[in-house]
Amino acid sequence: MGKVSSWLNAARLRTLPLSISGIIVGTTIAAQEGYFNIVIFSLALGTTLGLQILSNFANDYGDGVKGTDNDDRIGPARAIQSGLITTKEMKQGIIATTVITLFLAVLLIYTAFGSENFLFAVIFFLLGIGAVAAAIKYTVGNNAYGYRGMGDIFVFLFFGLVAVFGSYFLYAMALEWTVLLPASSIGLLSTGVLNLNNMRDRLSDEKAGKNTLVVKMGAGNAKNYHYFLILGAVLCLVLYAILTAKEWNDFLFVIAFVPLFLHLARVGKNESPMLLDPELKILALTTFFLSLLLGLGLII
Repeated sequence: MGKVSSWLNAARLRTLPLSISGIIVGTTIAAQEGYFNIVIFSLALGTTLGLQILSNFANDYGDGVKGTDNDDRIGPARAIQSGLITTKEMKQGIIATTVITLFLAVLLIYTAFGSENFLFAVIFFLLGIGAVAAAIKYTVGNNAYGYRGMGDIFVFLFFGLVAVFGSYFLYAMALEWTVLLPASSIGLLSTGVLNLNNMRDRLSDEKAGKNTLVVKMGAGNAKNYHYFLILGAVLCLVLYAILTAKEWNDFLFVIAFVPLFLHLARVGKNESPMLLDPELKILALTTFFLSLLLGLGLII
């Protein structure tokens, strides 16, 4: 495998659609209310993709140097684990991706707020720094929060609340509290993807000392927790539609509930961690599909 292919593999392209789901939802809610700016949208997508790739590089590095990625792990082999990229090269990749992502974030903030809304600009810049720190500290360092069962909280916050509510605010510069419902929904579904990943890797993580929430609660409770995440996301979206819907197309997203419920049925019957790996892709793509349907329903 060549270097370009190795870096693309380390970037884990299959995770990228999930990462932009929140931006799509926040943007289309704002567009429905008459707020849209193609430059803000493009920079928001670029910043979010940069953060996701940064997180993937950092996870590869953190789990690689700690020895968590080993032959016991069920998922696809990572770049450092397989020797395709050295730890030094991955460090350089993390630094380069951080610089590019922060540059895009600054452009995004300036485009959205200019010099007239300095306080908003400072708040969002701090959020950007926090997002970069969260992306790196999930597995990197002695106090990596992913090794202490706190990954779920950060995924919910940044993939859900910040992505949806934050992107909406970039356009509207207003606090519309009903937006917290779809923001929570995307956050819960994104947390569900992480939970599946941790369910799949529970035994190897426990052996390596990576105390994810799944390791702490056990396999049975992890399934119950997964039901809570998916059903909670469904409930939040239904409540949002009831409160805000004006036409039938505002309920278009309900189509995506079918693959979500089928997914829950398969997870409920699952007895083999290895068979959870394809469910990761299914849930991530279903979340992306749901965001597209929700957005389409709002703007048509």
